[in-house]
Amino acid sequence: MGSVDYAVLIAGLIKPLVTHPEAVVVNVEVNEDVIKAVALVHPDDLGRVIGKKGRVAGAIRTLAHAAAIRNKETVEIEFNS
Repeated sequence: MGSVDYAVLIAGLIKPLVTHPEAVVVNVEVNEDVIKAVALVHPDDLGRVIGKKGRVAGAIRTLAHAAAIRNKETVEIEFNS
């Protein structure tokens, strides 16, 4: 299995959802056992990324988690503006 570039994966999932795709930045930190990704979006787009009751954010987390499971990794995603 190849390693996953979580910054590209998460940005690719977020950019089609927002009105300011150029403002999407994903920073990834790798600790011993957890990969932490912080997705920064334009303040006007934060609601679009989170979605009603957090459903869109949950779906993005689910897809990233599915990619991480294949490599026996754990990924956490935080959304900020």
